[in-house]
Amino acid sequence: MGVQHERGEQLALEKKPLIRTLPVGPAGTRNAQNVDLLFAVGGWNASGDVSCVECYNPLLHGWKVNSPVPMKRCGLGVTTLNNFIYVVGGFDGILHLSSVIRYDAKTNEWQRDVASLNEGKRDMGVAELGDFLYSVGGHDGITCLNTVERYDLSKNEWCKMAPMNIRRTALGVVAINGYLYAIGGSNGKSPLNSVERYSPEENSWSLCPALGTCRENFGCAVFQGKIYVVGGRDSIMEHCSAERFDPLTNWWSPMVPMKSKRNKVCLAVANGFLLAVGGFDGTIHLNTVEMFDPETNTWRLFTAMQQRHPGGGVGVVRLETYE
Repeated sequence: MGVQHERGEQLALEKKPLIRTLPVGPAGTRNAQNVDLLFAVGGWNASGDVSCVECYNPLLHGWKVNSPVPMKRCGLGVTTLNNFIYVVGGFDGILHLSSVIRYDAKTNEWQRDVASLNEGKRDMGVAELGDFLYSVGGHDGITCLNTVERYDLSKNEWCKMAPMNIRRTALGVVAINGYLYAIGGSNGKSPLNSVERYSPEENSWSLCPALGTCRENFGCAVFQGKIYVVGGRDSIMEHCSAERFDPLTNWWSPMVPMKSKRNKVCLAVANGFLLAVGGFDGTIHLNTVEMFDPETNTWRLFTAMQQRHPGGGVGVVRLETYE
């Protein structure tokens, strides 16, 4: 399948390495470590702000701005497959995009040789499961979707899978224990608390226990064998609340809230920490990050990003880097 170029999309291919190899030290060794690098990717709003890619390296204790996303887009899906970051669909202010691009953190290079989705959409959920990339739900500019597409890297093509039972946009999607979970979101009229689970072996969806709170545009991630959901918005206000799902008990339980309200927040796991990145508190777009400490059951402030990423996403890749 070919790559679709919406509105003459220009893809700048930068080949400046992101991971720098330092000179060998006096003892003939280098202090190399395998670490998770956290990337905040893209984002755009009506004011015309276009965000780039910036990276948090725990060995450098800070965020570094890297190459920009080749085309402005918000409501994009971001996930990692084979240690590459994939940016899926989104909205450029006029069109709902079907294009998919891939970021190589080793070379700081954007690649455009990825097949496009079968339909343009924004605010979908994306996740990796079984060496496949899934795009779930979203909005095509007219209606909320229940469609599901799966990307096969070996064939470089997307194919449609069984649709969800419920139309969902601004949902959360995660993979755990061989299943894909589609969580909350909106049906286009109101936020949802319903949850459904996809079995790739049966190519079918089944309903699961519901969230304690209806919410859309929240952060969602798997951490220490449980599904965590934080922030988002109901039909009235932004949330700082959080809850988690234990697949063993098949139940959601509330947890300590974040320090800030965060609608459109991104949630990621890197270097053993659960991180809530950015979001909108009802007044401003945030560049702050909060970290959850399971031992103390508290959230605390983490190193803030250099930029804000409204409608962007986050991805994590594990690379060998040097102090």
